[in-house]
Amino acid sequence: MEGLVSLLIFAGLFYLMMRFGCGAHMIHGHSSKKTEASHIDPVCQMKVDQEKGYGMMHKGILHRFCSRQCMDEFEKEPEKYLSQNQKENSHE
Repeated sequence: MEGLVSLLIFAGLFYLMMRFGCGAHMIHGHSSKKTEASHIDPVCQMKVDQEKGYGMMHKGILHRFCSRQCMDEFEKEPEKYLSQNQKENSHE
């Protein structure tokens, strides 16, 4: 009986620590650090948040777009926009 009481006390303390203490970020699915990355639309050069806009894979790389129009433009001529971005990055 003494072992059961100890187990219940330990389980209660563990629950409180995970629910409200240092383990709370694990249960609720988020931490205090913000890790959202932003992408640059290859067509119009706008910043696009990771969870917003449109995304398309091209040659194994995810490209994010601010609008459907930009994504459609990229889809017509992806090499044009990729080579244009490489030229701009080489001047920096």
